[in-house]
Amino acid sequence: MKYLFLSLAIVLEVIGSSFMKASHGFSKLLPTTLTIAAYIACFFFLSQALKSIPLGVAYAIWGGLGIVLTAVISVVVFKQSLDVPTIIGIVLIVSGVIVMNIFSKSPAH
Repeated sequence: MKYLFLSLAIVLEVIGSSFMKASHGFSKLLPTTLTIAAYIACFFFLSQALKSIPLGVAYAIWGGLGIVLTAVISVVVFKQSLDVPTIIGIVLIVSGVIVMNIFSKSPAH
């Protein structure tokens, strides 16, 4: 269940960030409301995951995968482009999360 909660937190964080972009600086009511709801739900599920996943591990996965998925959404939905340094940075983030999950001796691994 702990990784299901973490996955839900990641997806909801990406949804919240996407609607934040769509809210145009919180000037549109529906996207603003969806942003707030998504972030509340995101932090609820993150807090549930943190009951059994170490903070550093959970936050690295949450942040890393959130960055990657948000970048994908920015390209697919908002038609933004990613330059080479951005792609390299994303690859490094994903590599770090993979290394941490494969080689970490932290509890819950």
